[in-house]
Amino acid sequence: MYGTSQNPGQTAGLFDNVKSELIRYFQHLAQRVERHALAVPEEKFWHRPFAFGNSLGHLVLHLTGNLNHYIGAGIAGTGYVRNRQLEFTDPNRYPRDEVLQRFREAVDLVVRTIESMDETAMLRPVTFPDRHPILTQFGLLVVCAAHMNNHIGQMAWLVQALGSHTGEPPVW
Repeated sequence: MYGTSQNPGQTAGLFDNVKSELIRYFQHLAQRVERHALAVPEEKFWHRPFAFGNSLGHLVLHLTGNLNHYIGAGIAGTGYVRNRQLEFTDPNRYPRDEVLQRFREAVDLVVRTIESMDETAMLRPVTFPDRHPILTQFGLLVVCAAHMNNHIGQMAWLVQALGSHTGEPPVW
């Protein structure tokens, strides 16, 4: 059985550390998303500075949908039904605070989900058939964090192209 070792205390310490590091990293990433979203004036939140790509607003909608789909519906069983295409094409220009509030709620759901997981839950197979090579719920959490980090990089370019800056030093 996973987690069985000569010193069970070491395994419990490692598992608890993995959970707290995942939570801390998702919260760190969420703060960076907010910092980027708030770095531009409200009227530029939905502006696309390039002929290709997305606005900051659509990227926040996309990250919210991604977390609600994979972690909310996929792990926590919320029943969330995703419309991925609309995350990038929604013609509504919701107030930035409303979009960020929905994003915060998705991140809070992620944190509560991780907090509720034991080792068995972390190692439970992913039920999404199209997510290979990811096999476990732990792997899905890692991929969702990496996905968020990827879009933060895009947000950094958008903020700069929109004539603003976050004031944050380069962060890996």
